[in-house]
Parts: sequence; C-alpha cells; structure tokens
Amino acid sequence: MEWFKTLLIVLQVISALAVILLVLLQQGKGADMGAAFGSGSSGSLFGASGSANFLSHTTAVFAAVFFLCTLGITWIGNKKEISPGVLSGTVAPAAMPAAPVAPTQDPSKPAVPK
Repeated sequence: MEWFKTLLIVLQVISALAVILLVLLQQGKGADMGAAFGSGSSGSLFGASGSANFLSHTTAVFAAVFFLCTLGITWIGNKKEISPGVLSGTVAPAAMPAAPVAPTQDPSKPAVPK
C-alpha cells in the first residue's frame, strides 16, 4: 500500500505543476494564444478559439486528477493499521473460585463474648 501512496503523491505533484503552468499560459477573455505570440487568431495552432478550449479542458482534467489524488492520499492516511498487542495469541488463565468469606459482625449490634 506504500507504493500506491507514493504513486498518488507523485501524480499530485505533477498535476499541481501542470495546473499552475496551464493557468499561466491562458490569456484573459480579450486575448487568445495567437495574439500572445504575435500572429492572428486564425493562424494559431488550434484555430480561432481552439486554444482556449484546449487549455481550459486540459486544466480541468489536471485539476480533477489533483483532487482525486488528494482524496486518495487522505483516505490512505486515515486508515489505521491495528497492530497486535504483546499478549495477542495468549490464553487467559481459568478463573479461580473465590475463597469463602467469613461473615462479619454487624457494627450496630454489641459484641457478645462467647
């Protein structure tokens, strides 16, 4: 289970860095990727509005991966392994019968000599 936790942590770090990079690459509402590199919007790699859609969808996918990894790490971290105690596997001794107790004199009655 430790390898799975390590895998989730690696995926979480990669997805966090990808989200940061993709958010920094995205432009505001007025500009698109083509304008950022000095060409017209129709001459960009993804078309007039394709770059914004591609980047926003990719950001959403990496954000979902980040949240799923976070939930998985939390779930694994909260599972407590119950370790057996020192006396696990031992058998308790049989109960001994109690010794008969002598009746005590009631303190409210006066002592009568025999």
